[in-house]
Amino acid sequence: MSGNLVEDLFDALCEIPLIDPHSHIDPRAPVSKSLDDILNYHYYTELAHSAGMPKDLLAPDADPQLRVASIIRYMDKFDNTAQYSWFLEIAQEFLGFSGMKITVADTDKLWNLADRTFAAKTWEDTVFKRTKLEAIFLTNEFDDSLDGFDTKRYIPCLRADTLVFGLHETEVKARLARVTGIEVGDPATLDEALMKLFENFIRHNAKACAISLPPGFTPSRDAHPMSPEGIFRAIAGKCRDFLIPFDLMIGVNRNVYAQGVHRGHDLFDQRTSLIQYAELFNDFPEVTFPVSVLTSNQNQELASYAWIFPNVVCSGHWWYSNIPIHIARDLRARLQSVPKTKLVGYYSDAYKLEFVLPKYHMYRGILSEILANDYVENGFMSETEAVKLGKYLLRDNVREIFRV
Repeated sequence: MSGNLVEDLFDALCEIPLIDPHSHIDPRAPVSKSLDDILNYHYYTELAHSAGMPKDLLAPDADPQLRVASIIRYMDKFDNTAQYSWFLEIAQEFLGFSGMKITVADTDKLWNLADRTFAAKTWEDTVFKRTKLEAIFLTNEFDDSLDGFDTKRYIPCLRADTLVFGLHETEVKARLARVTGIEVGDPATLDEALMKLFENFIRHNAKACAISLPPGFTPSRDAHPMSPEGIFRAIAGKCRDFLIPFDLMIGVNRNVYAQGVHRGHDLFDQRTSLIQYAELFNDFPEVTFPVSVLTSNQNQELASYAWIFPNVVCSGHWWYSNIPIHIARDLRARLQSVPKTKLVGYYSDAYKLEFVLPKYHMYRGILSEILANDYVENGFMSETEAVKLGKYLLRDNVREIFRV
């Protein structure tokens, strides 16, 4: 395989403007203000804690500069990881760091570089431009305010977890009543409240609904309408009525490591299966379900469902599967078995915009190698056709599936 071919494909893929279909960006504070906003990302706190860093130094109320210094001090224990490479690329691409390895001696320099760089009034626009990012999807609670930001750049997405799993709680019912004016107590009032919620989100340019789901969840059509499964199906019905996809992120087992760091408690659980959702996919053929699975071991099942069901789409490489070896295997399987128009190639899952660039660079590097090796070198596609295939995964399918 020609190294130049991989490089040429990578360069071509990097020219494609991105629409990132899933993130946790706060549209009112989308970029970092300090190096702590970068290294307080749960990946780094998890790895540092796993490598022996005391948990108290990683607490949300810990001194930010001390936390950063402590994480960098432990970084030589996890500089073999993909997450370390993201941080190194952020330092090089955005902070002007010229080294090839970050050490304790670089701590103060990086902190000061970040302070100066992130303070620029144009920093948000600079990140968008360097990343070639056109728009990015948000994760919005049902009662989030959707005013005061550009919804063409920061696209709202209704996150349904609280509604599905928390509507039995008095506080959640009260929050829903505040934003809809409806006291939910039965299927009829639930339908009215959901109608108002969806109308508000659609009015603010929302393009999707999303939810993360535990291993044992089975949304049967026989479920009680006010149970989590029944509420979930009611939301699927509104996705059908308002013609928006319903992102399903399947298989997360919450609070496995109860003593973990902030956001570092959850793991995947291989007891889940998409057969639990087959009835749903059959009952709502008009709804597109972009599906993410937390374990790479479930990728064949996901690819098979996307192969058979017109309304099931393979979506991204989520969380514990967002590692190059898993991405490469899973991506190759999807490309060989699923129509190219049904692959949402990647999403950043980022909390700050600076992470979009290194994460997508990682993905594009893997994609360019697969396109070169599996499609161009063996004569199956021309280089131009391979770039076009990559464009489906990076942009075209997001535009088509989510009607952006």
